[in-house]
Amino acid sequence: MSTPTIVTKLPKVGTTIFTVMSALASEKGAVNLGQGFPDFHCDPTLVNAVTQAMQEGLNQYPPMAGVLPLREAIADKVEQLYGHRYDPVSEITVTAGATQGILTSVLCAVHAGDEVIVIEPVYDCYVPAIELAGGVPVFVQMEVGAAGYSIPWDKVKAAVTSKTRMIMVNTPHNPTGSVMRAADVAALADIVRGTDILILSDEVYEHMVYDGQPHESLARHPELAERSFINSSFGKTYHVTGWKVGYVAAPAALTAEFRKVHQFNVFTVNTPVQYGLAAYMKDPAPYLDLPAFYQKKRDLFRAGLAATRFELLPSQGTYFQCVKYGAISDLPEAEFCKWLTTEIGVAAIPVSAFYNTPRESGIVRFCFAKKDETLQLALDRLTRL
Repeated sequence: MSTPTIVTKLPKVGTTIFTVMSALASEKGAVNLGQGFPDFHCDPTLVNAVTQAMQEGLNQYPPMAGVLPLREAIADKVEQLYGHRYDPVSEITVTAGATQGILTSVLCAVHAGDEVIVIEPVYDCYVPAIELAGGVPVFVQMEVGAAGYSIPWDKVKAAVTSKTRMIMVNTPHNPTGSVMRAADVAALADIVRGTDILILSDEVYEHMVYDGQPHESLARHPELAERSFINSSFGKTYHVTGWKVGYVAAPAALTAEFRKVHQFNVFTVNTPVQYGLAAYMKDPAPYLDLPAFYQKKRDLFRAGLAATRFELLPSQGTYFQCVKYGAISDLPEAEFCKWLTTEIGVAAIPVSAFYNTPRESGIVRFCFAKKDETLQLALDRLTRL
């Protein structure tokens, strides 16, 4: 007997570039600056808070939307930082990481044939979410100039049709390290004003914006907040990517639909971790101090790269640094990353992997969310180029 065949719902999806490059880095003993996770520990105070919750017996199902103390802490943080008050009961949902939040935001709102505008380069979970919902992704490519990546809002506007249901934005932006400024937010507002278009705003790097600039959360802007699913991530903020806990904030009417899907694709999220996070959030210092923490690493890494033949693009946010390598090689991006990993001993990610139809820009992405000694080892190897 043979196993019945399944007609795939995601025919374009294979092994992700992150898996490929991490496996190659491990095989070659390379410094892995490809996949975006820290190689240092989180605050022991946070671990202790979760441990205490477990020891106190908080190990059974929590409410479907998340434990109320955590939702209240999220609502307080958002209000203090961005001036918008979400109701923790009806407008905030704790998710199994931002990826689940993004998928659920799309599944609850996008119907078969609906168009969703995505801005490339785009993180790899966006398009599969649209396709699983039966939607049609519409691609608009960012422009790359001397000042780095920027969104061509005129092209976004031109991509809007009567079938457009959602626009997906990401700030700070993975993989480019760019951020949306006030002018970008105003341009987005102009496009959706007077329409029924929804917005999914991926803000998982919200606490990693540098050089004294503010994070332009769409929660700051009432006109956009009223139509947006705003996704964030505790994993990124607190250096615990493996815990897979995030949240989605949205108006009550959108949250009601979000939770209809949420309760059947994950139902709810790890109980003691939620209580631990709620207790830890009573001190705002860890997220308020995060920009300075990562800017120091960014500046260390950029200073070292300045001694190489890479051309640095701006890194305004996230923990990623994009570089042009045209002075070093004319290989395609994926091949250059494999060569860099195998021959030089440093793993990077080709930005071409973040396009629906791979676009060769001669740009790769490094992750600097690493110990200083890890970054220095990578720089020692890269300066040989």
